[in-house]
Amino acid sequence: MQSGSLMQTLQSVFGFDALRPGQQPVIDAVMNGHSAAAIFPTGSGKSLCYQLPATQLPYLTLVISPLLALMKDQLSFLQSKGIAAASIDSSQNREEAQQVMAGVKSGHIKVLMISVERLKNERFREFIRQIPISLMVVDEAHCISEWGHNFRPDYLKLPQYQRELNISQSLLLTATATPAVIEDMQKKFSIDNEHITVTGFYRPNLDISVVPCDEENKQTQLNDIIAAEPKLPSIVYVTQQQTAEQVANSLIRLGINAHAYHAGMKSDIREKIQQQFMDSQIDCIVATIAFGMGVDKSDIRRVIHFDLPKSIENYAQEIGRAGRDGQRSECILLGNTSGLTVLENFVYGDTPEPSAIQYVLEQIRENAPQWEMIALRLSRDSNIRQLPLKTLLVYLELADVIKAKYSYFAEYRFKFLQDQQFILNQFQGERRQFVEAIFTCSTKAKIWCQVDLEALWMHYQSERSRVVAALDYFHQNGWIELESKQLTDVYSVLPATQSQDALTEQLVELFQSKERKDIERIHTMLNLFQSSDCLSHQLAHYFADYDAPTRCGHCSVCRGEVATFPQTQHEQPETLHLKAWVNEFVQLSPSAISNEAVARFLCGISTPIIARLKASKLQGYGAMANTSFSQVLQHVEVARS
Repeated sequence: MQSGSLMQTLQSVFGFDALRPGQQPVIDAVMNGHSAAAIFPTGSGKSLCYQLPATQLPYLTLVISPLLALMKDQLSFLQSKGIAAASIDSSQNREEAQQVMAGVKSGHIKVLMISVERLKNERFREFIRQIPISLMVVDEAHCISEWGHNFRPDYLKLPQYQRELNISQSLLLTATATPAVIEDMQKKFSIDNEHITVTGFYRPNLDISVVPCDEENKQTQLNDIIAAEPKLPSIVYVTQQQTAEQVANSLIRLGINAHAYHAGMKSDIREKIQQQFMDSQIDCIVATIAFGMGVDKSDIRRVIHFDLPKSIENYAQEIGRAGRDGQRSECILLGNTSGLTVLENFVYGDTPEPSAIQYVLEQIRENAPQWEMIALRLSRDSNIRQLPLKTLLVYLELADVIKAKYSYFAEYRFKFLQDQQFILNQFQGERRQFVEAIFTCSTKAKIWCQVDLEALWMHYQSERSRVVAALDYFHQNGWIELESKQLTDVYSVLPATQSQDALTEQLVELFQSKERKDIERIHTMLNLFQSSDCLSHQLAHYFADYDAPTRCGHCSVCRGEVATFPQTQHEQPETLHLKAWVNEFVQLSPSAISNEAVARFLCGISTPIIARLKASKLQGYGAMANTSFSQVLQHVEVARS
């Protein structure tokens, strides 16, 4: 369909003579009105599968992406090709967002990029509902699956949003999906088998080595690898922020042009470092996994894992950034089991305790039939971290305990940029009275006016959505500056079909099974790295690519170097001060603290209760970070018995 005009656009706009393997069937499916999924390795042209159709489709293409960096890169690419594309994101000021919305409304903008969280914003949903949309694109679509490595509970709502916004077709894009994840994505978005394209994961230009290495020799070994060819564009991946700083400093002392990069840095500094790396002003980046999403530098010649990656999926994504130009590139992992405890502890920090789950269920029942919830507050009160709390709420929706109705900002405030009288004069009759009512029911402090939505309903029967739409309109016209605070999620509480105890048990089992899977995933990865089978073949097989050669000839196993990791001799945990550490922490809290919460404190696993009690300043915080969580828990049980 329209293949002539598509090919012409491919050549004249994108500058490509032909499509790459896999792109044709996906683009055909989209142009023929079908939902589709493209599972292509990193750097093999997934984005073109929506970018090319977007130039031909009649209405807007809405792209949902998990990261700002990904959106920025794709935007600048589209804009460089003269395609009207824009994003609405948190880095924009009022004028910029307003300009984009006007462009979308007029039909001038063909591609709009947003984060998944943007859809929770009632002001945005109010706006986008009025816009005809041809295609919803879900980037990093593996985030929708609990069996994936990067589950984002908000992604589970996307099929629902697709129905609500009346979008007839979707396109899912990802580089790292196992067979179970592909099946999950297919089911949730109702995609036919023939519209799923897996092009294969195998990359013949990546030379993969697993090098066993004692922890104390790791830095020396890394220094030797980098110093052998100091100018090769390289990424060194580490787990923790302080390691990034230490490793980068060690390389800098050797005269290597290296720089650390992690989430603890200010975003403008991170952006600057990333840009310098892209422009080849920095040769080597030492980064936590905060770096890399959307980094489209084609000549990265070396990706080195100084610490164990979090999973096979993370590893695949990270090495996938090497050699996108097709030239030979090295992927080296310096392996031992010393980082194992840290990886496992990340998992244990995300499992809510039964008492915490029970607390949330009580809150729901007490507030039936309608429950209004501010996530930050509930996280603090229940001692469940934000991500697992989101997951819990999604589980409760899937179990028909609650049903998401809408989200709203509890508070709206605005300041006048134009005279109040000037705004009133823009309206007549009933509309003018309505605007007058909004101003009457807004209490003015020095500059900002707080909107009293309740008073507007009581005295004027003004619907909340109408008030929000009006304020938004004033904001878009530059008459007021509007601010919204305290995002509140509203749920219907459905009639109970089982007892609270049975439900708690079910939810605890769900989280524990997720915990087991995540721990299992770490051990599957360790087994893969130490296996005697070709590494490239195993990786490809893991990602549903059954056509990769059984012996690639360019990995350490094929070179006869099967890795066996040195076992880390963990010293016996220092338990001399254990009782004092535990008591100091427990005494901070007016209410009882569970043994699990104490174990997390000693392992240095951050939780809402630790933040609330400012317990990270205590001596015992993280004092047993290198001891496995289950062992620490045993010590705590003995110390408190």
